[in-house]
Amino acid sequence: QVQLVESGGGLVQAGGSLRLSCAASGRTFSRYNMGWFRQAPGKEREFVAAISWSGGSTYYADSVKGRFTISRDNAKNTVYLQMNNLKPEESAVYYCAAGRHSYTRDLSTELDYDYWGQGTQVTVSS
Repeated sequence: QVQLVESGGGLVQAGGSLRLSCAASGRTFSRYNMGWFRQAPGKEREFVAAISWSGGSTYYADSVKGRFTISRDNAKNTVYLQMNNLKPEESAVYYCAAGRHSYTRDLSTELDYDYWGQGTQVTVSS
């Protein structure tokens, strides 16, 4: 069992930056692939970024490439999402997820994950 707690959300102006953190419980964090998803009101949850268990591979949605960076610190059981040049349409609840087995090459679907956090709100004002 893995418990995930996101933090770092908040209100930011368009063009600004935020860094989200996701702290995981348990001693097997380093065995899990990790991902970030987001869900805006009235929309389906969508993939944002993922990182393999070793940190050696990272994957991004096309819409965030070049602006967002996912990273992990296995010693701290934490995964991060650095978000730069944020846009108002990226306002959403951001979720962290953990999975042991990959069903897709780029860890971009909910099937790739077994555990989810409660989410953190990101609001980008125009």
